[in-house]
Amino acid sequence: MEIFVIVLVMLVLIGVSNVIYRYIPFIPVPLIQIVLGAVITVIPFGVHLHLEPELFFILFIAPLLYNDGKNTPRDELWRLRAPILLLSVGLVFVTVFVIGYTIHWMIPTIPLAAAFGLAAILSPTDAVAVGALAGRIQLPKSLMRLLEGEALMNDASGLVAFKFAVAAAMTGVFSWQKASFSFIVIAAGGLLVGAVLAFIIIGIRHLLRRAGLEDETMHMLLQLVTPFLLYLVAEELGVSGILAAVAGGIVHAIEDDRVDHSMPRLKSVSVNTWSVILFILNGLVFVILGLQIPQVTTVIFKDPGFNNLEVIGYAVIIFVLLLVLRFVWTFLFTWIGKDKLSFKVIILTTISGVRGAVTLAGAFSVPLLLNNGSPFPQRDLIIFLAAFIILLSLLTASILLPLIAKKRVIADETEQAHEEREWQMKVMGAAIRHLEHVSHEANEEAIESVIAEYRRMILQMEMIENQNRQLPSRRQKELEMRIIALDIERKYVDEQLEKGAISEKHANFYFKMLDQIELILANRLHLWRMVLKGLWNKVKASFNGSGYKLAFTDADITALRGLRLQCSEAVLEEMDARCAPEAKDDPTECVTAYYHQIISRMKAMPIHSRNKTHDFHEARKELHWVAIQAERDEVQSLYEKGTIDRELASTLRRHIRDREAAMYEEDEIG
Repeated sequence: MEIFVIVLVMLVLIGVSNVIYRYIPFIPVPLIQIVLGAVITVIPFGVHLHLEPELFFILFIAPLLYNDGKNTPRDELWRLRAPILLLSVGLVFVTVFVIGYTIHWMIPTIPLAAAFGLAAILSPTDAVAVGALAGRIQLPKSLMRLLEGEALMNDASGLVAFKFAVAAAMTGVFSWQKASFSFIVIAAGGLLVGAVLAFIIIGIRHLLRRAGLEDETMHMLLQLVTPFLLYLVAEELGVSGILAAVAGGIVHAIEDDRVDHSMPRLKSVSVNTWSVILFILNGLVFVILGLQIPQVTTVIFKDPGFNNLEVIGYAVIIFVLLLVLRFVWTFLFTWIGKDKLSFKVIILTTISGVRGAVTLAGAFSVPLLLNNGSPFPQRDLIIFLAAFIILLSLLTASILLPLIAKKRVIADETEQAHEEREWQMKVMGAAIRHLEHVSHEANEEAIESVIAEYRRMILQMEMIENQNRQLPSRRQKELEMRIIALDIERKYVDEQLEKGAISEKHANFYFKMLDQIELILANRLHLWRMVLKGLWNKVKASFNGSGYKLAFTDADITALRGLRLQCSEAVLEEMDARCAPEAKDDPTECVTAYYHQIISRMKAMPIHSRNKTHDFHEARKELHWVAIQAERDEVQSLYEKGTIDRELASTLRRHIRDREAAMYEEDEIG
């Protein structure tokens, strides 16, 4: 029961981290998850999880690297094979040698073999962390492929070097010749075993299909167990389970390229299933990392045998030396090789060497006792240094990468407006695809109606070439003018209510609609004020008995449309007084155009043209929400992949809010 509660808490933290990330997108999700994991550990009655390194590797690292192997472009991996091998193998052994001797020199109480072990476990970069950090900025594609390829391979080389260093510390015996030969056997054996097993599993899938067993669930189950089988079998044979998972992923990617056309539904199920699993596993990796850090630091900070500032200084020195080594190594192979990298790319490569969960799991796997029964020397300090360096690498990359990486450059406002329109159409296209995906017989008519509406908006956007030529400052002014216009409508409705020209029922409904539109348009600073205002209105409604759902007749709908028309005319009259014709780019122009459009729509609409059923309108209202959410999800996905930057993502979200407000208004009173 305790394990279930811990897992449930961690899953909740993953969800919370993504909510927080929506509001502070400049802080990467991994850091948020680490902080949440640490917080939930230090609070009273917090969660405490004992990390089992072997279980961690098979449960998290195997499927994550298997998926990376499937999705990393094979042609680019092959093209970059030389720099990838130099970073994932050559740099690992240079790091072990240089950092190992440095650690032993700084901290003589750590034996040389144990120092080599710490250096070895610090050498692998974390594929999950690299992907999570790079997804929010625009790194050069070739650099991203290099980092992904390095992270796929150096886990194995670092862990093998760590294994031999720990064995030497345990026994006091070490042979460079034996270690080098064993490394080649373990690495090559892992790749070979992974590839062979993957071909066997693919053969089983073909046999099942020939036997007529094409059930997607069964084939999906076989996909899910594949990385675990690859890892377990390889480890049992004494070779690298991590490289076996990577090789298996690459082989399955080759097979999937052939099979996708014959089993399209399996591809759809596979993509959706793996996206959920990877989302959970990625999150759990960093939450678990956060859960371990307070425990690790407490042991050292409370031990009177350690000077806290001194051990932190050790960690900083080791981390800086890791950066220097990575920079020098990258500079040297660039200088010697044919492809010349710019100084900026070399700096980016240096900073992108993020350490992660593999490093901490390896550090925790250091034995408690030596073969002679005595405690492993400075085990707690080794784990502390590994954890602190992980944090330093994550913080450094999070802060410096966005500052150094290439930012989106727009030549002028016309180009910016054109780019915004292009992305808006792509995002709306994603909404159309999602609606087509969720279509079924019961909602087919409503789906077609909403899709037609989206296609009409896309067509209008294609026709209006000069739309949205606005500076951010003007956009903010336009938003302020929209809010002012809503206040003008409220004032007009109040006046009509006092005169007895409209009923209280219609006025209350109209006020509610205006509040909802303002809530949709409000930026984050005003959002909570509007939410609280909405909650207060609901509380008041529950006390005065007006909280029931209003049932409108055709006459009510007609009256509300008439009120909408009158309010729009009142806004235009007020805005005309505010408008400055001589001013360039007057923000009132956009607002007046919006209300002119409403008036045209209301006048063109028959007195009551709703011949559709109530169910149709309810389905259409629900599908509007589904489409808007699909747009938001598409923007978030593009941002997390690094396809668009934060500024463009914010602009697209603003346009989505505008569409949501217009759709809400149309759904309520036509």
